[in-house]
Amino acid sequence: MTEPFRGAKLAILVGDKIVTILRDDIPTIVWPGHWDLPGGGREGDETPEACALRELHEELGLRLAENALTFKQRGIRKGKPVWFFATEWPNFDETEVRFGDEGETWRLAPIDWFLNEAHAVPHQKDNVRDYLKVRKAVP
Repeated sequence: MTEPFRGAKLAILVGDKIVTILRDDIPTIVWPGHWDLPGGGREGDETPEACALRELHEELGLRLAENALTFKQRGIRKGKPVWFFATEWPNFDETEVRFGDEGETWRLAPIDWFLNEAHAVPHQKDNVRDYLKVRKAVP
C-alpha cells in the first residue's frame, strides 16, 4: 500500500522549454490564475506515478510511460506528502495535445520564463529549480 499523499505534479522539459498550464481564475481553487505544471490530487489508492500520469492524460490528453519519469522528489504541503516528477521529452509534438476542461490554456514556455513569472506557482518553480540542478550535473 502506498503512503497517503495529496497529489503529484509533472515537469515536462522539451529542451529549454517546459509544459505549463494556466489555472482557472476562480476563487475556490488554490493558486487561481497562476501558471502551473500538469498534475493534481490523488484518486483512490493510486501511486504517485499513476496520479501524475492520469492527470497528464486528463489535462493534456497525453500518455507517458511510468519509466519515462526520470526524476522523483517527495515534499510536504499542508502537512501531507506531495510528489514532483520530471521528464525530458525531446520529441514532444504539440499537435498531440488535447487540452482538457481544467485550466484556461496551456503553453510550451521557456523554462526561464516560468521560473521568473510572477504568476507561476512558487513551490513548483522551486521544484523545477531542484530538478535543473540534477539535470545540469548529468554529463
